[in-house]
Amino acid sequence: MSDAARILAEHDEPHDATIGERLNWLRAGVLGANDGIVSTAGIVIGVAAATTERSTILTAGLAGLAAGAMSMAVGEYVSVSTQRDTEKALLAKERRELREEPEAELEELTALYADKGLTPELAHEVAVQLTEHDALAAHAETELGIDPEALTNPWHAAWASFISFTLGALVPLLAVLLVPVSARVPVTVVAVVVALLGSGWLSARLGSAPAWPAVRRNVVGGLIAMAVTYAIGSLVGTQV
Repeated sequence: MSDAARILAEHDEPHDATIGERLNWLRAGVLGANDGIVSTAGIVIGVAAATTERSTILTAGLAGLAAGAMSMAVGEYVSVSTQRDTEKALLAKERRELREEPEAELEELTALYADKGLTPELAHEVAVQLTEHDALAAHAETELGIDPEALTNPWHAAWASFISFTLGALVPLLAVLLVPVSARVPVTVVAVVVALLGSGWLSARLGSAPAWPAVRRNVVGGLIAMAVTYAIGSLVGTQV
């Protein structure tokens, strides 16, 4: 098998075309869960510091949950929609260039493969064969880093954020409501720390990064948020 044939065979190996899409909603899900844990914990801890009324805490917690989940979903939808629009615009531009300047685009693709370490002759042969097979896919992958068959999906990211935020928010909300008044704050803090340990570890795993820095950031950030809102709740509770 020639070098060009081998490279093309590797290029055409069956890969999971949806991996980018899966990573997109997994990222949105982890971010949503972490935000749900921290923001709702801050709300219920702050309110619990100001009052022992279960109904007041429940109302504040549910309001924060609903507002946060909707905000995360809308934010993800808008952000990913913008990314998808950009990808579509780049692909449209590439189609136009391939239609109007095919020779220049072939030279550009050849140069891109040569920059990756192929000899000029081999780079040209690979570029020619890939152009004949699927010119747009070859340019999109090599030049733009885009898979035309697996563009980012804003709905997946939006639903992942909405559901994960809700699940994350339920941790502090249930913790503060289902225990006696005297244990509300410490139990909620422990539950939040455990949940943040999990979300920090998962985010590190998804990014193939060391777990400890992500876990530390999550836990420290959550503790600071709860400390600040608890102090504000205590101050307001004594003044009202």
